[in-house]
Amino acid sequence: MTEAASQPTQSRYYVLAILTLVYAFNHIDRQVLVILLEPIRTDLKLEDWHLGLLSGLGFAAVYSTVGIPVAIWADRGVRRDIVALSLGIWSFMTVLSGLAQNYWHLLLARMGVGLGEAGGTPPATSMIADLYPPSQRATALGVYTLGIGLGILAGFPLGGYVYELYGWRAAFFVAGAPGLVLALIVWLTVKEPKRGMSEARSDIARPTIRQTFAFILSQPSFLWLLAGCMLICVSANAFLAWTSPLLIRTYDASIGEVSLMLGLLVGGLGGAGAVVIGMICDRLSKKDLRWRPWTIMIGAI
Repeated sequence: MTEAASQPTQSRYYVLAILTLVYAFNHIDRQVLVILLEPIRTDLKLEDWHLGLLSGLGFAAVYSTVGIPVAIWADRGVRRDIVALSLGIWSFMTVLSGLAQNYWHLLLARMGVGLGEAGGTPPATSMIADLYPPSQRATALGVYTLGIGLGILAGFPLGGYVYELYGWRAAFFVAGAPGLVLALIVWLTVKEPKRGMSEARSDIARPTIRQTFAFILSQPSFLWLLAGCMLICVSANAFLAWTSPLLIRTYDASIGEVSLMLGLLVGGLGGAGAVVIGMICDRLSKKDLRWRPWTIMIGAI
């Protein structure tokens, strides 16, 4: 019996639940901007390329670049502390977004959100891998991925509702402030799992950065997976960012109507799909491990 199996399931469930909630806050703070793009464009007199930079490249350039050194840190440091610190940073920068007086202030604040959010997923998925063995890992990661759906489900309607009552700046305050409290909860209540625990391993290697990248580059299957997931992310995020402006401009829909509809469709159905597909993948991959990449392929199609 592995250490993960002998560990009380309640503690594993608690850590997974907290990390999923953190991931939900990740997407609340990330996606609240998406539902507010049109009123921000009108208020700050922006062009569409400004919005694209805010919701896309400005955020992603920082997020993707910082993600690598943070992941290296997570391989060597206390992952719980990294998650708590990152959550505190992106929540604070979300609050600052509401104080922006011009486009450049807002762009810098959103880059700060990307800086913080870069430290969320790498340590969280590493912790989950130590808590759940391979036979249960797709389900556990499916539950964790539910945070995306929950974040959209909460962030879109929340942003639309608060905007209609108090304006777009207040929506950033409401979205960001609770994350500061959750950061303290993570730091004070989540226990750092032992590395290799789910597979009863004690001989955890500490390869150098050069060795790590050499290993990655020697794995064609991983490189193809990385390329495919990158294309999926480009498509999915572009769809998410521009659906709200399209509906508002083309059909004269209100922010409240669009935010509720997209929150339920994208967040609700998407979140449920993550868990269900994770469970199906675990079941099918017991018979044939090729079902893991096949599941991704089918989902992408």
